[in-house]
Amino acid sequence: MTDLTTAEPVLRDTGPGKPRSLSSDAWRDLRRRPLFIIAGAVILLLVVIAVFPSLFTSVDPYHKDLDHFRETPSGAAWFGYDTQGRDVYARVIYGARWSLLVGVAASVLTVLIGGFLGILAGYFGRWVDGLLSRTAEIFFGLPFVLGAIVILNMVRGANIRGALPIVGAVVLSIAVLSWPVAMRIMRSAAISAKQQDYVKAARALGASSSRVIFKHLLPNCVAPVLVYGTIALGAFIGAEATLSFLGIGLRDPAVSWGVMISDSRNYVRVAPHMLLFPAGFLTATVLAFVMLGDAVREALDPKLR
Repeated sequence: MTDLTTAEPVLRDTGPGKPRSLSSDAWRDLRRRPLFIIAGAVILLLVVIAVFPSLFTSVDPYHKDLDHFRETPSGAAWFGYDTQGRDVYARVIYGARWSLLVGVAASVLTVLIGGFLGILAGYFGRWVDGLLSRTAEIFFGLPFVLGAIVILNMVRGANIRGALPIVGAVVLSIAVLSWPVAMRIMRSAAISAKQQDYVKAARALGASSSRVIFKHLLPNCVAPVLVYGTIALGAFIGAEATLSFLGIGLRDPAVSWGVMISDSRNYVRVAPHMLLFPAGFLTATVLAFVMLGDAVREALDPKLR
């Protein structure tokens, strides 16, 4: 049975007038999964750290004091100091904001671009599908690191200054090189969904293409793309760290875990604390988002229950 009002397939009836949709059934399943609870708790903590860093430290992450040059962790500085005498703990705390910002913004932009083009290709087919699919294959064939180096070097040549413009350039470069994956996922889901009876009924009743796409197709095709976006978010945080390590990603005045790892690459043997703490936070964040994405994928796919 299909509910044409919400365009969500009804899975089971829990009582008169109380149908359960795919999303509500998935949420009930997620709340019983330890993997989802653990990942959600870690991500919630990271979000609180990113939004309210002053709750966790009162130290200025930009303050330099060469008297503390490369000092190891102590009671005064839990994570020690870097080569310029800056508190590593304070920089890790404030770095969460920029790392998460890059990951979230890149993930949202990638899903929006890829999802929009994918649903158009899947619904209209024919030359629209052919044109968009060939375009996606061109971008899909570009090596990520090489493409990012070209894009970000062009931006660097434009002498962009300020933290937010630099973050915007990194986010744009990641999204431009990553949207084909989201496009393929959405295209496949749209091709399958448009063969369903509720879509055929809407078209037979004279619904416009835009109404069919946004009212009927999109609610039933968005789940796999959201799962990809959740997993990709962690990967994009790692991608930012990679680009920063190569010297083409974020840079001062933006503080991110990738920037801190890049600053420590020449001092790993003499000051390992400069690498271990930001790398540990980066690893935990990426793992949490991967775990969250796996839990959501299993909850939304009836075959995996």
